[in-house]
Amino acid sequence: MPRFRSKNMNLTIDQGNTSTKIAVFYNDDLQYVARMEQLTATAVETLFQQFSIDKVIVSSVADNKSLPLPYLSERVPVTLLNADTPLPIANCYGTPRTLGMDRLAACVGANYLRRDSNLLVVDLGTCITFDVVDSQNRYLGGNISPGLQMRLQALHQFTQALPLVSLDEDNPVPVIGSNTLDAIRAGVVQAIVYEIEGYAKVLASKYPNLSIFLTGGDSFYFERRVKSAIFANPNLLLIGLNRILNF
Repeated sequence: MPRFRSKNMNLTIDQGNTSTKIAVFYNDDLQYVARMEQLTATAVETLFQQFSIDKVIVSSVADNKSLPLPYLSERVPVTLLNADTPLPIANCYGTPRTLGMDRLAACVGANYLRRDSNLLVVDLGTCITFDVVDSQNRYLGGNISPGLQMRLQALHQFTQALPLVSLDEDNPVPVIGSNTLDAIRAGVVQAIVYEIEGYAKVLASKYPNLSIFLTGGDSFYFERRVKSAIFANPNLLLIGLNRILNF
């Protein structure tokens, strides 16, 4: 880990369903990023030894009790992202308190990178979320569907005969499977590709010059498979958290 003791450094924490991702920013420049199963006080202490962190923001879709928040709060100001946190975009969701803050933060990140643009943000994580920000910098809403691993596991768990299939980046996924393993791979992967491209096509007809962002843990797998012009950024949510904290 590098040593960086400059001032005005932010720590952003994204606690997801399966892991926690952290990043350190100096102003708007990403200095360090890591993913771990659980963020511990020991890991935080190591960060404070390496970086001169001034403030922290936390986004969590899980129970905050597993995070070392008291340890953090004793050292620097900590912002817990929620529906009352001021944002650089307008939140037009009908039920803002039920909206996943990770979805909103990713949209803020995309909006920061392409301000005043129509945006579709596709987050390929445990679930796949499709969220829209318009050129007036308003979050309009979005959709949720099962993620890649969730689909593969569901086919195995809710049937008696279908195996649990893994995906290997080195093995191409056919359009139509000629055996059961390839049929599952093709069915799941191609369905997600067509889902992304279908949303992109429909939304582009309503929101001109639509920019499409892919992010999330499985974004690398679909980046080269989606034919629509996209911006792939695995750190989009962390960029959004940093933008919110600075705002």
